[in-house]
This record gives sequence, structure tokens and C-alpha cells, in this order.
Amino acid sequence: MALTMLEKSAEKKQISQWAPDIAAEFEREAKNPNPCVGSTLLSENERARVWIIRLAPGERIGFHRHVLDYFWTAVSGGRARQHVHDGTIVEYTYVPGETRHETYDKGAFKVHDLQNLGDREMVFMTVEFKDSANEPMALPEGVRPQAAA
Repeated sequence: MALTMLEKSAEKKQISQWAPDIAAEFEREAKNPNPCVGSTLLSENERARVWIIRLAPGERIGFHRHVLDYFWTAVSGGRARQHVHDGTIVEYTYVPGETRHETYDKGAFKVHDLQNLGDREMVFMTVEFKDSANEPMALPEGVRPQAAA
């Protein structure tokens, strides 16, 4: 089941005007790219960053920018909506264990958000590979887990 998102058809895909608050957030991200591709950075070493995304019903993770090769795995299933930098709004249903791999050429990237449309928590794990065609983006202060005292 290791496909790319290019190989999975969206259940719903449209180009329409985004809500003003979503469009404004997208413009802010364009001026200040967000490298946090998950809710929480669980682990990082010289080769990889491991993230988790946990979204309660209706919750949304804001726009973030993928520049590194990565994969994600749906820990739980569910239905979600994304606003993507090409202007599309897409909706997908995910099943537990579903995994997707993404690769980016030098200078390429993807910006999107993710909103849980279901009635239960959605959980994804994302692993980014630092030895990609693009350099890893610097993470903001406070994102890295603190070492145990």
C-alpha cells in the first residue's frame, strides 16, 4: 500500500475560493514558511525527523511546507480535507496502515493544511528524510523535544 498521493484519487477535488481566514493564513505561510509538518516532533537525528499529527473531530493543522522526501502512515482511519497550494481543496478517506511516500526535486515543495472531517480522532505519523534534494528547513525554537533531566 505504499503509493504516492499522485496515485490516489481524491474523493472530492475542486478549485474554489477559500474562506478569507484560510486564504490569509496561506499568505502568511508563504511569507514565513512553516517547516512543522506535524503537531509534535517526536524524534530527530542526523538522518530523519519523526512527527505525529493528532486531530480531534473538526480540528485542523494549519498550513505547513514539505520540502524533504517523506512518508506518512495513517495510524487511525478517517476522512480529511486539505487546502493545497495549487488552489485545490481535496478530501480523502484514510484507512489504518495506509502509507504514502512523497519525493521532492530540488526547489520543489508542497504547502497544505489538514482538517479532520470525521467524528473520531485521526492520527498520522510522518517521517522526513534529511538527505533529500532540498536542505531541511530550520525548525522554530521550542519545537524539538526537551531532553529528560
